[in-house]
Amino acid sequence: MKQFLEMSLEVKEALETGKPVVALESTIISHGMPYPQNLETALKVESIVREYGAVPATIGIIKGKLKAGLTMDELQYFATAKNIVKTSRRDLPYVTANQLDGATTVASTMIIAKMAGIKVFVTGGIGGVHRGAEQTFDISADLKELANTEVAVICAGAKSILDIGLTLEYLETEGVPVLGYGTEDFPAFYTRKSGFKADYKVEDPKMMAQLIHDKWAMKLVGGVVIGNPIPQEHELDPLFINQAIEDALYKADEEGIKGKAVTPFLLDYLKKITKGDSLKANIELVYNNARVGAAIAVELAKL
Repeated sequence: MKQFLEMSLEVKEALETGKPVVALESTIISHGMPYPQNLETALKVESIVREYGAVPATIGIIKGKLKAGLTMDELQYFATAKNIVKTSRRDLPYVTANQLDGATTVASTMIIAKMAGIKVFVTGGIGGVHRGAEQTFDISADLKELANTEVAVICAGAKSILDIGLTLEYLETEGVPVLGYGTEDFPAFYTRKSGFKADYKVEDPKMMAQLIHDKWAMKLVGGVVIGNPIPQEHELDPLFINQAIEDALYKADEEGIKGKAVTPFLLDYLKKITKGDSLKANIELVYNNARVGAAIAVELAKL
């Protein structure tokens, strides 16, 4: 593993001394937001993690090297470069063998975080079972990774472009706990409620950390999903955003957009139709997840 992985000095020292570390993905920088908001968001998220007492480790791939902890120059590069490969589990060996640059998805960030020994990962939203998957078999690799990889993932739920009911069914089948942070409802990214329940409501970082610790102490394989709702003041109107998503999905289907190209297309479409409100909401929910994720990492480091 060591020949592939390179940790920043700060992250390496934090892990060696038992300090809390929070993994952050790089797809949100290269494929999720336009410049300069992507760089500003990445830097602010790292700053929030520090404010709450943890060390941020933004994860990405540069010239085939898996990196845990990107420098300022590397973050700037990810925010502006055009040929960065959106990298999930299946893409990792191709990217490393060809010494390419790769932005890590939820799945590949989890893999690299586990390699490094990082237990907590903050993202925007997880992937899931796509609508119509009973015909297309389109299911995000994120879900399989959650079933196999011991990393706790703090997210604002799953976007309602997905079939959230089937996503939760899949996670239940794989034995992945789906926890609501201060909520009984599993959030739907831009909105606080999806109409589906989380497995359990957990009120504070200390109990969340204990639950995560106990799962792995019992040698139960796989991750944990922590659904943290977008702050109420930044929530989008559910009827409006769900109709916009329906329109975006129809447009994507009409234009033959498939696979990993779908999410960037939909995010861009929603940004236009909501006049930028979806991007603002996306940024605010990531900040909120960083606060909660860092607080959980701090408590987990004590156990």
